[in-house]
Amino acid sequence: QGDTVIIQRAGDVIPQVVSVVVEKRPSGSQPYVFPDTCPECGSHAERKDGEAATRCTGGLVCPAQRVERLKHFVSRGAFDIEGLGARHIEAFCKEGIVKTPADIFRLRDRADEIAARDGWGRQSANNLFAAIDERRAISFERFIFALGIRQVGQATARTLARQYGSLQGWRRQMDEARDRELDAYVELVNIDGIGPLVADDLLGFLTEDHNRDVLDDLAGLLTVEDFKAPDTSSSPVAGKTVVFTGSLESLSRAEAKTRAEALGAKVAGNVSKKT
Repeated sequence: QGDTVIIQRAGDVIPQVVSVVVEKRPSGSQPYVFPDTCPECGSHAERKDGEAATRCTGGLVCPAQRVERLKHFVSRGAFDIEGLGARHIEAFCKEGIVKTPADIFRLRDRADEIAARDGWGRQSANNLFAAIDERRAISFERFIFALGIRQVGQATARTLARQYGSLQGWRRQMDEARDRELDAYVELVNIDGIGPLVADDLLGFLTEDHNRDVLDDLAGLLTVEDFKAPDTSSSPVAGKTVVFTGSLESLSRAEAKTRAEALGAKVAGNVSKKT
């Protein structure tokens, strides 16, 4: 604790610790001991071999993870529910109004309670319910991204949606992929950008009973649209590799990447001879 370190830029933008300046270490410093249990829920905290982070294994059972997962669920790249920001998610979770993603789509059942909250009122509540109703139909790739599965960002979510086509088909294949001797597992790890590590996180999420319950609950409240490959026959960037760099004025880099991929382009992180 309190060490002075020398850091340099490695590769593109990743910081790399070069060395620790031991002679500047404060007297009485003690090595930091990572906890064995989560301070929020008491679940086991584990650190996998080769990784730096220690993580709680509680998932949605952990109140801290629940809040952050729900914030992600309603974020811009996921369900993008207008009027349901981080502050509202924190308040709803604290008061037990929302515990799972599916509870968001049952908020209308508590209309009187929400309208009576400080700073709300009937019109504000109705605006929120209307925004939620607009998201009862969602594309398959945004649905996967919204689940907050570790190592599954927007690009990987779209890759999975393209590969498996539908929520039902994806879940069925993931159930089979739990047996590493079956073709379903081989197919999963051979998908470009997936591999064994991402596959482990993906299957780990989908084999947890509470996560499966969340998916079942959501399936009864939403329409998850099957993946539809865009027609890129007339696209000037179809088949080309593009890179976004610098600041974009009218949209985020993630949005630009999504639009480019919809036009048939492959979006890379660095410039190369293929760009």
